[in-house]
Amino acid sequence: MPDASPVKWHLAHTSWFFETFILDGLTDYRTFDPAYRVLFNSYYVSVGDRHPRPERGLVSRPGLADILRYRAHVNAAMEAAFAAGLGANRLRLLQLGINHEEQHQELILTDLKHLFSKNPLKPIYKPQWPLTAVEPAPVAWVPFTSGLHEIGHAGDAFAFDNESPRHCEYSQGFELASRLVTHGDFLAFMADGGYQRPELWLSAGWDCVIQNHWTAPLYWEQRDGEWLTFTLHGMVKIDPHTPVCHLSYFEADAFARWSGARLPTEAEWEIAANVCPVQGNFLESGAFHPLPLSGQKQMGPLAQMFGDVWEWTQSDYRPYPGFRPAPGAVGEYNGKFMCGQYVLRGGSCATPQRHIRPTYRNFFPPHARWQFSGLRLARDAAT
Repeated sequence: MPDASPVKWHLAHTSWFFETFILDGLTDYRTFDPAYRVLFNSYYVSVGDRHPRPERGLVSRPGLADILRYRAHVNAAMEAAFAAGLGANRLRLLQLGINHEEQHQELILTDLKHLFSKNPLKPIYKPQWPLTAVEPAPVAWVPFTSGLHEIGHAGDAFAFDNESPRHCEYSQGFELASRLVTHGDFLAFMADGGYQRPELWLSAGWDCVIQNHWTAPLYWEQRDGEWLTFTLHGMVKIDPHTPVCHLSYFEADAFARWSGARLPTEAEWEIAANVCPVQGNFLESGAFHPLPLSGQKQMGPLAQMFGDVWEWTQSDYRPYPGFRPAPGAVGEYNGKFMCGQYVLRGGSCATPQRHIRPTYRNFFPPHARWQFSGLRLARDAAT
């Protein structure tokens, strides 16, 4: 799949990042292999040539042992450079590199899941299934009043450049669903002909349905009238009470329209998330799958705002007012993708917990489905 990369590429690329942006230029650093500069460059055009992303899976060499030696070489050089003292600029790049590696920790799981799903043997990454039977959780609507709100990152803690500058946005009164949309909710949409009703879909979304023969979310299969889904724990029956995931923006938007609701804007989501603790089902839980609400401690009226699934918003991924990309090649990290994509918020069951904050902006094109992406409904405040 063109969007996914082999695990060893992730291992090499994250080392490449430290080598390219921190170690290169240090007088005592010895490059491990000049060919790696091209082979493991992702999208940094100003750095130089890149191996095509869709062909990363064809790179049989270097092998894993070589990649591990490369990582050890870079790690040793980084430790030496850190002990000798890094200047302020390299320290900032070090912090960016650590957060960059956390992103790839998540991508390793999502890419591996897609790879395993294509194997007829349906390999199991983690044998233990984390779910137990639960009762359904009802949906309540949590109101938020109209007003002017500040959103975006502020302070000295790390954040990516696309989270700034902090700025004011006016929000009309809105309501947010108290929980995420579940597999059971989505089954009802499907049973009502959701994938056969063009009036529910954006035009580009309906084109995706027709061209790709979508009849269910990614990884779902129907056997003997029963729906199953592929997980990192293997093929399992659909649990109606767990948050639905692996939805495209188009599917999330169609479901919201079918529900008589809509997707929240990213400003609405952040306004609501600011009153919630950053707790939930993250990578560290080891579940590697969304968990049902009653299996978690609910913090306040809004449940599962963080973790479990990335939540689609209706907001285009665009620059905040006054945004300026960082100087140099690292300025390519976020800014050049601000076209044709939508924002997701909150993190997922594959995201490291320390990586997430209320201002974090993830983004994907509207047809993307291989991430742990789901939704929470929103609607305008009742008048």
